[in-house]
Amino acid sequence: MTARAPIPVRPTEARDIPALTALLNRIIAIGGTTAYEAPFSETKLAASLLDDSRLICCHTALDPADGAPAGYQVLKSHPDLPPDWGDIATFARVEPKLPGVGTALFAATSAFARNNGLVAINATIRADNSGGLAYYGKMRFQDYAVEKNVPLGDGTPVDRISRRFML
Repeated sequence: MTARAPIPVRPTEARDIPALTALLNRIIAIGGTTAYEAPFSETKLAASLLDDSRLICCHTALDPADGAPAGYQVLKSHPDLPPDWGDIATFARVEPKLPGVGTALFAATSAFARNNGLVAINATIRADNSGGLAYYGKMRFQDYAVEKNVPLGDGTPVDRISRRFML
């Protein structure tokens, strides 16, 4: 069995935005795995990942084969969370899938959070997002709250599960 090349992770840069916008919009178009329902423009995503006043950090994982962005993870403060918590979102390329992107991203994000005084990371996941629930479970997040029947844009009620990772 051939060993996989390590997945490089670095802080997100402006040059990543076109690829990350395409990646996120593909996930949104497929549906069912993100709370986002409308596509992002590059300008809107850049503002969210690079210029948001709540931004703690954002990391991009690069495909070792060609250096192209294969996923990103953003950590922000949130008004409904304690000030020493971050709120996380993770997005990985759907096609071609690159195993290990989420693990590599979380290693960088959790280290940054710990080194910058955070004590916990929150992830809020749609209950119908089995992949997201599996991912955050694998990263050892623990359930602590459920918001019942949050309506999607079309009115469909979906529970939101909040999980935390204690640093």
